Amino acid sequence: MKLTGAQALIKSLEMESVEVIFGLPGGAILPAYDPLLDSPIRHILVRHEQGAGHMAEGYAHVTGRPGVAMVTSGPAATNMVTPLCDAYMDSVPMVAITGQVSRPAIGTDGFQECDTVGITRSVTKHNELVMDAADIPLLVRQAFRLATTGRPGPVLLDLPKDVLQAEADWAWPTDGEVTASLPGYRPTTKGHPRMIKEAARLISGARRPVIYAGGGILKSRAAEALRQLAERTGTPVVTTLTARGAFPDDHPLGLGMPGMHGNYTAITAMQQADLLIALGARFDDRVTGRVSSFAPEAKIVHVDIDPAELGKIRRPDVPIVGDCRLVISEIVRALAGMEQVDRSEWRSRISGWQERFPLHYDPPDPGGPLKPQYVMEVLRDSAPEGTVLVSGVGQHQMWASQYWRFTEPYTWVSSGGLGTMGFSVPAAIGAKVGRPDRTVWAVDGDGCFQMTAQELVTASSERIPVKVAILNNAYLGMVRQWQEMFYEERYSEVYLSPDLPDYVKWAEAMGCVAFRVEDPDEVQPIIEKANAIDDRPVVIDFRTDAQEKVFPMVPAGYSNDDVVVHPSQKPGGEKVVQ
Repeated sequence: MKLTGAQALIKSLEMESVEVIFGLPGGAILPAYDPLLDSPIRHILVRHEQGAGHMAEGYAHVTGRPGVAMVTSGPAATNMVTPLCDAYMDSVPMVAITGQVSRPAIGTDGFQECDTVGITRSVTKHNELVMDAADIPLLVRQAFRLATTGRPGPVLLDLPKDVLQAEADWAWPTDGEVTASLPGYRPTTKGHPRMIKEAARLISGARRPVIYAGGGILKSRAAEALRQLAERTGTPVVTTLTARGAFPDDHPLGLGMPGMHGNYTAITAMQQADLLIALGARFDDRVTGRVSSFAPEAKIVHVDIDPAELGKIRRPDVPIVGDCRLVISEIVRALAGMEQVDRSEWRSRISGWQERFPLHYDPPDPGGPLKPQYVMEVLRDSAPEGTVLVSGVGQHQMWASQYWRFTEPYTWVSSGGLGTMGFSVPAAIGAKVGRPDRTVWAVDGDGCFQMTAQELVTASSERIPVKVAILNNAYLGMVRQWQEMFYEERYSEVYLSPDLPDYVKWAEAMGCVAFRVEDPDEVQPIIEKANAIDDRPVVIDFRTDAQEKVFPMVPAGYSNDDVVVHPSQKPGGEKVVQ
């Protein structure tokens, strides 16, 4: 059977069980859009190609399946670079398909030509310029294999227009053929038995252990294995920004988020630990603070499927390359019969920190603006069970992670490594497409919202009823916080205005139901109204206090011992930067 390259592409995506493509057509990719008319694959037409990439990410975050985005050549492909880099940094499985000028025109600076493979090489796990229509089925199978195995990540296929138009014999490659076509690709999934035994020995003998759970826990579907390890050993667990939900916040051993804006207990427990069990975490600078002073007395067990991460930042005492779920299960088995030291003093110390340094914010002044933390608390307490929370990047992201209570995995979607403003709205749309049975709330700042709000047109036209809470403080809030604390309140280019644009009118113009909330008494009833609307998107403009800062905070370049707590909380002997 002969098919055009375009037909082979769409048929290959069907064979990979792709349910939805987020994309926007254009000249070079146009041949691939014709067979889509006869395909069961749903296509969601975005308003900007960056939105397609972030939607694919949101879909992948909540489903575990690779998100697929398809756009044309040139500026469309360059608009995909940010979501590709975001997915690469956060190990999100994604397949991007871009159009390219016809083969004879490559290198001639033709209309909408760019070196997409060259531009995206550093932000993809693999990319390829497809030069023969007959290769398309194998290359699609490779793309999905690479995106979803080992350390997940984005893969890009760049398809010249004439390759899409050419005919070739159709053949769907076998698993063996795919494996043979990737001779150097053999991810290690099982941990070394000797290293597993040594890890178990260190865990049994540690008096102040902490499990440092990273996003790899979620990528490897290891949440249940993590819980077994924590409960078997009585070890407290911190969950990084990208791992929120991997361990329940309401569990007695859950310490919440560590790092630059983590809670005091999580930060300090890591600092004073004698053993860190790092699982699917990469010792990111937001977590470690100044590396030379990070957890100075701790030995390190580091488990990661990517061998490049072991020793990259902190030299592990026990390095284990492997899949977190498999390795953790082996460690739990190795612990059987081992005696464990008494950790009652450690538990008591942690309990004292939790009691003394809870998250805190000052109550609002009478008639004053809303406290963003209060909005998050009401949003959390009013959310239906299983709600998926998506955030942009900035102060609102930290308040969302701090004040929400995550009790199950795959209910938190955020941009971690790249910190992409504008992520929230399109990622929430993708998450809702992936989990239409769940309520999806996007928490955004006014700065972030202005970057990608046009995708609410996509949500309205495609009947994707996401809900958006804008914490509108009229500033680029996190930048303002740094300028206030470290630049002598010299507020350079951070003011945005609370009324320009009018978020309610803008949202309504995009087909959404919209509300503005300025009174604390209105927060609960308006959120309840929003939760009851399920036939179109909803946007709420919460007018929040621009003076509020995110605490705790570890200033950039400082040690985690220098954590700054809320001004109302005395440090109690720990060194604090004022």
